[in-house]
Amino acid sequence: MTNRKLRHLLILVLCISFLCSMLTVYWLIKRSYNLEKLERPDAYNGPIVNNILDNYNQQDRPYYLEPIITVTPYYKEMEWNEIANPPLPWYFKDGSIRPTKALSSSGLKLTQVWPEKQINGDRVEEQLMFVPLNYDYNNAPIKSILLFNNVNEWMVDSGQNEFISKNCPVNRCTITTDKSKSSNIDSIVFRNEFSRPSHIKSGKQVWILSIVESAFYTELNVDHDLINWTATYRHDSDIVMSHQRWAYYDPSVTQIEQFNRNYAQHKTKQLAIIITDCNINNDRELFYARELSKYNISVDVYGGCGEFKNIESNTFLQMLDQSYKFYLAFENSNCIDYVTEKFFVNGLQHNVLPIVMGARREDYKRLAPDRSYLHVDDYESPEQLAEHLRQLDADDDLYNEYFQWKGTGEFIDTRFFCRLCAMLHDDGAPAKSYKNLDRWWRGPEVCDNLVPEIPTQLPPPPLAINDREEIWT
Repeated sequence: MTNRKLRHLLILVLCISFLCSMLTVYWLIKRSYNLEKLERPDAYNGPIVNNILDNYNQQDRPYYLEPIITVTPYYKEMEWNEIANPPLPWYFKDGSIRPTKALSSSGLKLTQVWPEKQINGDRVEEQLMFVPLNYDYNNAPIKSILLFNNVNEWMVDSGQNEFISKNCPVNRCTITTDKSKSSNIDSIVFRNEFSRPSHIKSGKQVWILSIVESAFYTELNVDHDLINWTATYRHDSDIVMSHQRWAYYDPSVTQIEQFNRNYAQHKTKQLAIIITDCNINNDRELFYARELSKYNISVDVYGGCGEFKNIESNTFLQMLDQSYKFYLAFENSNCIDYVTEKFFVNGLQHNVLPIVMGARREDYKRLAPDRSYLHVDDYESPEQLAEHLRQLDADDDLYNEYFQWKGTGEFIDTRFFCRLCAMLHDDGAPAKSYKNLDRWWRGPEVCDNLVPEIPTQLPPPPLAINDREEIWT
């Protein structure tokens, strides 16, 4: 009886093994079929990944070595590894998606590249993905750009090299510094100051004022209705030139797990600040540092105005990475949208938590990764901020929450001249000029640089709807 049961059991085991083997063979055959289907979509009634790029509504376009070469645009087939990780727009480090002339059902261009269309954003990514509806890749006229002054600050070559080397989607533009041609140029760019050209401005010529310095330290002397476009760090400029620009891979994913990495590990010091120029007003930084010191926060001041004077920049940044938990990233002025490399480079691109003062809270929220900094205006007093810093210093888990933005995006090259070229080719560009540029740039509500009664809070932005109607023509 026992032998019979053993035989039955053996038969059962053999049957189960056979069935498992058959299922395995079936799975392998099905997987092979699906792979072939992905690699040869044309043989299976079209690709199965048709809609994976619908959010961008974009496809690849060819790279033009010379603007006069005729190349037919093509569409890039989806690779197997792009199904799990959809490709990114071309301006990311590993991006491949190129812009196309996306149309709505009514035939209008789907774009928000001008301030009037998107007043609360900087439109940088929209401009990078912008190809004017009227643009002819092969025969569009070459738009000329004259760099009128401070030419060396641009660090670009004359000619078309900037547009070709940057792989601009719209590349039929050329750069010159020859002022003798100013009357026949499509656009003139003035950098950080304005000096009027000798010729009489024509109605079609676009004059652009580019400013990267703080409005608090920049005085303008520009007649009304001369400047058509602005290119500054302000988000309501026509072409925004921020010191750095963060972009998410997927705007719906702003925080990710850091796989048990502890950014507080081996850090034994609390707060550092560096002040390299003692000739400007640094009362705000020193005042706030002294206030924090009163509430058991250890503050080390580096640079010419600090206790630790002789230190190289690279050494200081290495110390931020290795030794300090917090970094005081205060700008030299409190102006709308004014955020510099003090925050973007010294802070965000190193493993330290920046404490910021300069632009408004809403400006940092628009410019920076989510939960990547502490703004002094979020605290009623230095004492309250110091209490929070002590909590973060004592709790690694709380501290590490401010680094979960890492890996969700990257700092992109905003390619100013690519965007400028595309917008010069836009036949739908609004005809406009600044009636009172000084008021827009340095109005009484733009900057607040008084040594604060803490906290420092900038007033609301000056560009209300009624104000905008007065500025634009």
